[in-house]
Amino acid sequence: MAEQQSVLCPALFLTAPSSGEGKTTITAALARYFRDQGKVVRVFKTGPDYLDPQILAQASGQDVEQLDLWMAGENYCQQKLYEAAKTADLILVEGAMGMFDGEPSSADLAARFNIPVAIVMNVKGMAQTAAAIAMGLANYRSDISVAGLIANNCGTERHAQLIRDALPETLPLLATLARDPEVALPERHLGLVQAAEVYDELEQRFGLGAEWIKGPLETINHITNLPEPVEFFSAELPQVEPLLEGKRIAIARDEAFSFIYDANLRLLEQMGAELQFFSPLHDTQLPEADSLWLPGGYPELHAQALSDNQTMQAQIREFHSAGKPILAECGGFLYCLEDLTDLEDNRRPMAGILKGHGAMRGKRGCQGMQTAMLPEGEVQAHAHHRSRSSDTPEPVGHGRRQRHPAPGEAIYREKGLTASYLHLFFASNPEAIAAIFSGNLEGSGR
Repeated sequence: MAEQQSVLCPALFLTAPSSGEGKTTITAALARYFRDQGKVVRVFKTGPDYLDPQILAQASGQDVEQLDLWMAGENYCQQKLYEAAKTADLILVEGAMGMFDGEPSSADLAARFNIPVAIVMNVKGMAQTAAAIAMGLANYRSDISVAGLIANNCGTERHAQLIRDALPETLPLLATLARDPEVALPERHLGLVQAAEVYDELEQRFGLGAEWIKGPLETINHITNLPEPVEFFSAELPQVEPLLEGKRIAIARDEAFSFIYDANLRLLEQMGAELQFFSPLHDTQLPEADSLWLPGGYPELHAQALSDNQTMQAQIREFHSAGKPILAECGGFLYCLEDLTDLEDNRRPMAGILKGHGAMRGKRGCQGMQTAMLPEGEVQAHAHHRSRSSDTPEPVGHGRRQRHPAPGEAIYREKGLTASYLHLFFASNPEAIAAIFSGNLEGSGR
């Protein structure tokens, strides 16, 4: 066993009483503020999120990793924080949902790695009550260190003073941030928009956000001071074997398909795979490849263009007919079906390599952590979609929900195709992932 190493780095964990309090906007503004000061800022996002990391990566200028104790494991999270701390001047971690929501929660992650917590709260419509809520969160558990409160949507200096006076000395008011629609980040039905779609707009908002974080001259926002250093420790991870040596994997990546963990790409390369990216929207030629990955995204927003690209669809059908391995996740799964009905009830033909129909369903949907019970082994995963499928074949398995006995998302096999609504975290079972992309499948229906 290798000797454990440690390194010190200032760090702060931003959490909140609930979703919608402004965590991502404030995390992005902080990242850009310190980046503008010449600091190397590494940002992490709690949980299985694709959209927030895109935003935070642009704000910080650094890759953003997802941290989740259930999905990735404790050692994985520990090692990623340690690696970041070796080169960063500041580590920021954005929580998910409310501070204590989920198993494991944001609080569990902060406690495990001794990262001090800043509570972000939308204080519009309350004053002393904001202090009471913050005190309740800060004292709910004894294993969490709370650095203070960030009061978002704070109307006036008098409003700020009422909150400040109601807080104990042990829970300082770190910042008061006035409501500013020019700083808030744009959203759509699954969360924030993709960074690449609004790059220039985001740059403008980040610049305004850095000024917003500083506050007016008469206001002192202590959040602009680097937090205290945290000691991060190395962890020993299993050695990655070259299970995909010599394999070329074609990966769909464009406006319609972008829900891709950097960690998944990195693992494929560590296993020896050569990665080739292509666009089902814009390209007419599928790259020469041994296997194909169709990740999640927003195919419903580009259904007409995907349907019109008959040349690409024909090549994917030919690839599938040859029995070559294909992994299709969520949006990629919808693309594999016979057709897709968007939110305006427009029905458009898709690739048709799996029987069934996809349809968007407005605000109702499914989300949550699940284990993909694949014939090749168990892979940690999650579901997050607002669509449904119908008339699909008999599945070869289902996801196992984290905290509910009902079967999770169906998993389909057709020749070399593995398709599901589930988004897989590859590092949780590299051997199973290598089997999928190598075509060493069980229950393939050949």
